[in-house]
Amino acid sequence: MIPIMSSKRKSKTITTTKKPPFKLSPESTPNPSLPDDVLVTFLARVSKLYYPTLSLVSKSFRSLLASPELYKARSLLCRTESCLYVCLYIPPEANTRWFTLCRKPDRTLVHHTSKKQSSSGNILVPIPSSQYTPPHLSGHAAVGSNIYHIGGGYIRSSNVTVLDCRSHTWREVPSLKVGRMVFPSASVIDGKIYVAGGSIKGESESSESMKVFDTKTQVWDYVPIPYLEQYADWLTKSICIEGKLYLMIGNKVLAYDPEGGKWELVEQEMGKSWTRFSNCVIENVFYCYDLGVLTWYDIKVRLWKQVKGLRGLHHEFAGSRFVKLADYGGKMAVLWDKDECGSENKMIWCVVIALERHNSEEIWGKVEWCDAVLTVPLSTFFEYAVAATV
Repeated sequence: MIPIMSSKRKSKTITTTKKPPFKLSPESTPNPSLPDDVLVTFLARVSKLYYPTLSLVSKSFRSLLASPELYKARSLLCRTESCLYVCLYIPPEANTRWFTLCRKPDRTLVHHTSKKQSSSGNILVPIPSSQYTPPHLSGHAAVGSNIYHIGGGYIRSSNVTVLDCRSHTWREVPSLKVGRMVFPSASVIDGKIYVAGGSIKGESESSESMKVFDTKTQVWDYVPIPYLEQYADWLTKSICIEGKLYLMIGNKVLAYDPEGGKWELVEQEMGKSWTRFSNCVIENVFYCYDLGVLTWYDIKVRLWKQVKGLRGLHHEFAGSRFVKLADYGGKMAVLWDKDECGSENKMIWCVVIALERHNSEEIWGKVEWCDAVLTVPLSTFFEYAVAATV
């Protein structure tokens, strides 16, 4: 079991408790005279951050929280929201473990007299793992409320599985027809998942093409990639900006337009900071974590620029082995690990940053909250963070 971070500290603290919008204990049971449709309407108006706690109330609540009727009601009431998921690999386990961001059940805020900081009330909790979970080094892509996992594993796999973030259940979809991939890169354009790169072992055109999965028809296709003669075995990275797919292959950056079916070589400057796995696209702006600094790429002027207003945050990333960025409903979620001195564990930290573009040349970030959200063993490998719309 992975210990979840406690809000109790050894240092002197003053604890105050704020009441949540509602209070339900695991021993309480729903009013038997209250119809399910009324409960569904009530639950649909509650943030999904509280659902892990609400699932402890009773079996009937757990059933309602995973029901299609609830999510249909959330959609009709315009209550859909972005939910953050984190994938971790803990050796020697073969498969990954999955966590989601939620609110602490007791909503206890601990104020530290020395630093004058308080807990955000957010933690990462494990999702049910009784079913199949994807192997280590799989690719991923979020489409609506589903997170797709492609390939992966030490023996390399062509399997594709889907995590339904509404019910936290897994299912299989048609697998890759060619090639077996480990750590491929995947991006989404108009409901289609474009899969490229990874270390590939297969036949025919698998190492010279990009696989395309239509999530509506559940059918795979492929698109040949040019300029791959000398880079076929390289790890490839991909992003989507303004309806175009950008691939970094070796030291080249290619752009693919699905509408016209055309490829083109683009500027080399784009690949200079695109050297790590820590990147994301938020509202058609490409962000990267580069040597302790959050940067963004301006496609028009072809330059990398630093996100302003976060100078005090940069030292927090120092010494971290893994830093992951994710589009969290138009905001940026940054997660990183921090070793605990003399301990066999380390902390996973998270900061949520609101982004504002003052003009065409500047993007400013404002920290909304920053907190340690999970305790894990030192051997833990941070695979990725991704947000789904639920």
